[in-house]
This record gives sequence, structure tokens and C-alpha cells, in this order.
Amino acid sequence: MSRARVLLLNPALGPLDYRVPRGMDVAPGSIVVAPLGPRQLTGVVWEAESLPSAGEVGDNRLRNLVGVHDAPPLPAPLRRLIEWTAAYYLAPPAAVLRMALASASALEGGRSITEYRATGRTPERTTPQRAQALERIGERQGLVRELAAIGGVSDAVIRGLVKAGAIEPVEVALDSPYPVPDPNHAPPVLAEAQAAVAADLAAAVDAAAFQPILLDGVTGSGKTEVYFEAIAAALRAGRQTLVLLPEIALTEPFLRRFEARFGVAPVAWHSDLRQSQRRRAWRAIASGEAKVVVGARSALFLPYPALGLIVVDEAHETSFKQEEGVPYHARDVAVMRAMLEGIPVVLASATPAIETLHQVEIGRYRVLHLPARYGGADMPDIAALDLVADPPERGRWLAPALVAALAETLERGEQALLFLNRRGYAPLTLCRACGHRFQCPNCTAWMVEHRLVRRLQCHHCGHLMTPPTACPECKAEDSLVACGPGVERIADEVTALFPEARTAIVTSDTIWSPARAAEFVARMEAGAIDIVVGTQLITKGYHFPELTLVGVVDADLGLQGGDLRAAERSFQQIAQVAGRAGRGEKPGRVLVQTFDPEAPVIRALVTGDADGFYAAETAARRDAGAPPFGRFAAIVVSSEKAEAAVETARLIGRAAPRVDGMQVYGPAPAPLAMLRGRHRQRLLVHARRALPVQEVIRDWLGALDWPASVRVAVDVDPYSFL
Repeated sequence: MSRARVLLLNPALGPLDYRVPRGMDVAPGSIVVAPLGPRQLTGVVWEAESLPSAGEVGDNRLRNLVGVHDAPPLPAPLRRLIEWTAAYYLAPPAAVLRMALASASALEGGRSITEYRATGRTPERTTPQRAQALERIGERQGLVRELAAIGGVSDAVIRGLVKAGAIEPVEVALDSPYPVPDPNHAPPVLAEAQAAVAADLAAAVDAAAFQPILLDGVTGSGKTEVYFEAIAAALRAGRQTLVLLPEIALTEPFLRRFEARFGVAPVAWHSDLRQSQRRRAWRAIASGEAKVVVGARSALFLPYPALGLIVVDEAHETSFKQEEGVPYHARDVAVMRAMLEGIPVVLASATPAIETLHQVEIGRYRVLHLPARYGGADMPDIAALDLVADPPERGRWLAPALVAALAETLERGEQALLFLNRRGYAPLTLCRACGHRFQCPNCTAWMVEHRLVRRLQCHHCGHLMTPPTACPECKAEDSLVACGPGVERIADEVTALFPEARTAIVTSDTIWSPARAAEFVARMEAGAIDIVVGTQLITKGYHFPELTLVGVVDADLGLQGGDLRAAERSFQQIAQVAGRAGRGEKPGRVLVQTFDPEAPVIRALVTGDADGFYAAETAARRDAGAPPFGRFAAIVVSSEKAEAAVETARLIGRAAPRVDGMQVYGPAPAPLAMLRGRHRQRLLVHARRALPVQEVIRDWLGALDWPASVRVAVDVDPYSFL
């Protein structure tokens, strides 16, 4: 090549052409260093026909490429995936490319690095900041800036602890090889139905052809063990496997199960990795050395050269939809990557999304069923508790029947789980004297009280404040009152009712890393916890044989608001948390607290009529032209100045094209009218399924100009309507 088209890691730029110096060997996919003004940027060589440039530049005006990184080139299927994702989600290709090159240090040659870890010694001079840092760091290690982030302190505090001998340097080899999983290490004993499905999945891997498969199995049916046999088939064929999990908190339990089956742990990829771990994992993946990768949604864009299987576990989970940056849905992009790679993709779920079931119905996806729990365990009995007929005591949140069931469970020496999808102590704090409510100064949201750490926090932007002793509005002392329950408040109630019971709170505030998740699992398995109070973090992936009672504190919570998927999401969430009960030999019981026992969602859960619920929801979506029968796209306009946001939103609204089969609603203030200090306006595009809505929006917005201070973001197939 004498000239090369390069996609730089700068979303503001399109592809640029460069001259390839004599002696430099580059091809499509090569990761190069290119000059841009006085800077040098990383980029990837691309096919000119795939990424047209703004205008042709003569050879005599081209600048030379500076160099080629010592890293394998990005494979062609990944380059096609980047192009598709950028086009479908209306994102700059460079923003998608950045996810593929997620470790800048991985592009450098092999070397070692100095990291730091706690020595266990207490420094002579202990400040509150030093104590906090050492407590949070625990046994973790990393660079100075990484430990500072973990400890919530400045780099200077960490360096001070190094000088004091409380933290020590340790040399880390960056490219030590990963052990290879053994497909024959410990083959499981599968039930007849499991063995048949496992053989079917293994055959799909051996066929090495695109095949989307829904693995639809009830909670506790052994879906993980079944798709492990598909992974074994990929290993025998010398191919790589990617397993996507919706939460990094689930990674540690999964790693343990994987290691028991294959003898070694897979390669992990998630946001909790240190820089050195990310570098090692990226290079092992790109070279093909990493045979099995388990990770969060971002693992989908890594450069696998020999991918043979993709598994999306808990495929119904909404956390697979990324809301920031490129707003892609990992489940859908996983199917597209499998198609481009020519391999099978398995979507595993006990409560599949309506979109997935529709693909099965029209024949695009195959479905494999696991209708019974493994080992003969029965599904739990589910009953609704009518909070109108049998309300909790005044000032309490647990109904008498649920309290009695907790007492019986504790008496038998078994474990219980109380589920409430609301972090903190209370969602709202107000003054009983003047009615003042504590609102985030940056967002249209209430400050949530977290009593365990004595703070008020915004769950949208992270703003923190210490709860005052007096009302800031009327100055009344001791007038502040917590309204509504969060998990901390339920835990307090449990402690008051059962002071001898050992209680654990499980939320993203307490289980913030795989290591914390592993610690929680170990305590549950050792019987060191009697009652768990948790959010949606506890609803999936965990297997505790002694957990026999599940109480859903507020089944109506998820049905509030105008979300089109509210009923489906509530059904999935409650069905998943119910599935934690009775997974061993002992029978399980689920009690669902609600003010409306006759609501379709509650009736479907109690009667076990999932098919009826899905049929009714699907019919309602079809009538409304909602996904999967129609399409939505949100256009969100934001600015630090409210007038600028309103004016730009009106400009976009006035220019909306008249297209048959497409309606534009708005503009109107977004439900979260201010987020992180920016005022927000929203337009919603509703189109028939076959309409190329991305082309329409691209032409529509591309013809308009707005101030540089205003951001216009497009979310295709939105999951959040805030």
C-alpha cells in the first residue's frame, strides 16, 4: 500500500488518508500511529470502499504514517461490526472503534510494570483519609492512581502511605500466559433433557455457521452447565468463546463454576480490572491465546481472531443496553457479531425478552427448552399478599404474613431473601415543618438518604451531601423525616423484628466488585447469613440451596411511570428473584407484597402463566406498533442553558420530515428535565418496523446547525424513557 485510509480515535474526525512510507508494512486492520497537526494519534487502517472520506486528497499532500503498533490487526468481521454499530446507532465510527482498542497500554510491546499493594502494617500517623484508603484497598493492588480511585483519596495520600511503609511496590509481568481450559477436566452428569440440549448446542458449534439460539430454561434448570458443553466443543475445535454477563458482580461466582468444570478460570473483562490486567487480557484475546472470555457488554468489541461461540447469559437483562457514549444493546450487537463471524450465538434466559420471543415466532431464532429444574427440585410456590387487606403495622413495611414466614424460616435454620429494588434508606427526605424536599442541585431528582454512611446522594449524577441537623429552608431542628423505604430501612426493620438474625444488605453500594461478590457468596454458602435484603443485583445468577423464602417487598414499584416495558420488566425481575428460592432439596416459597393482587403481572406470577402474560403483552405491543412491531428513536437535546436547549429542540421539531409511517412527538421537557447540570428536551420518533429510520434521522439532523454548547444525542431502540 502506498496510501492508507485511517480511522483515528477521535470521534470529531472522519477517516483521513496518509502516505505509507517505503518499508512500512500495513494492511486493513493494522493499528498505526498517525500525525494530526503537532500530535500523534492512534488509528486503524481501513478499506477505502467501506469508509468514504469527505474529499479526495492528492498523494503529494499526504503526510506519512509515523509507525505501526506491535499488536495484531483488527480482524475483518470486527471492522464490519464497528461499521454496522456506528450506522445502526448513529454514532461516530471512531467512538465505536475506541471500544475495540480499550487498552492503550496493550498496544505497546511486552514489559513489566510496578504496581502497589497494602503491606498490612499500620502507619504511625493515621489520618481519616489514610484509614479509609487502606480499608477500601484491602488486598487489591494497582497503580498509584488506581489505588487512589479505589480508596476515594488523592494520589498524594497513596504516595504518603508508600513512604510510611503501609503500601509497597510489586513488579508485575504484563504478558504472562493464561492457562488453557481443559474441555475434558470434569464433565458434568447431566439429566436427560439437559444432555439433549447440550448435544444440540455442541452440534451448532461444530457446524461453524451463524445460528441464533434461545436457551429458554426455568430458573435452576442448569442452563449454565448446558452451555458449558458448547464451550467445551469450541475448545476442542481450537476456537474462542465469549460469555457476556449483565453485571460484574456475577463474574466471580461464574468464574468459580467455570473453574470447577474446566480446571482453570476463564479470562475476565470488566471495568474493575487494573490497567495491567486489561493490557494482559487484551493482548491474549487479540493473539488468540485467551480461549474463553467472560465479561461485561464491552467485551463484545474486543479483537477475537478465532471466535467460535458467543453466549449472552441472562439475555433479557436491561443492563445490556448502554446508556452513555454509544447507546448500543449488547444482546442485539452480539447477534450481529455472530452473523458476521459465521458462528452460533446462544441467548440464555429464564424470562426471555418479548423481542427475542418474536424472533423465535417468525423463525429467525431456534429455541431449546429446559422446562424443569435440575435434580428434581420443584419450582417455588408463589402467593400474593394484599397490602390493603393485610397491611403492615404502622411505621413498618413488612406485612404480618411475611413476618410470620420469616420467623418460620429462621426457626428451621434456613435462609431468606427480601427484595426491594431501591438502594439506600429512603428515596426522599423532607421537612415535616415546612415541607421542604431535598433535591439534587444538578438533576431533577430527589436526594436518596444512605443512613449507613450518613449521606444524601443523587443516584443520577452522584452528588453527595451530609444530612443537615436543621431544615435549610425554615431552620427547624429535628424536623427532617425519611419518606418511603429503601433496602437499608427494610434491613433496620428486620433487625428490630429478629435481633438475633444475621442480616446482609446486597446492592451496588455494598457489592461493587467481583471480590466483594465472592465474599458475599462465601458467607451465604457457609451459612453465616440468615436474611439477605437486596436490590435487582441479587435477582440473577446465584444458587443458594438453603435459601427457601423470598419476599418481594413492593411488587408495584416497577409498574410506576410510563415505560413501555414496565410490566415485562417487573415480571422478569420478580420471576428471577423468585427463582432464588428452593433451588436445593428443600421446597421454596415466594410471597409478593402488592396493593393490586389482580394486576396482570401479579396474576401471571402467582398462577405460573408466563405464556399467557407474554401473549397479552405481545398483543398490546402489536396494537400500539411498539417494539418489536415498530421502532422508537429518542432525540435528546441538552445544554447548560435552558433557553438554548428549548430553542434547539424547537428547531429540530420544526424541521421534522413528513414521512409515511413515521410520527415525531415533542419536543417536551424530558422526565429528567435536568441531568448533571444540563437542561434536557426530548423528541420521540415512532416508526413502522420496515422504515430505515436511521437514514431519515441522519439526513434530518445533518441539515441543521445548532450552537456548539448544545448536545444532540440520538438513542435508537431506547430502553430508558427518562
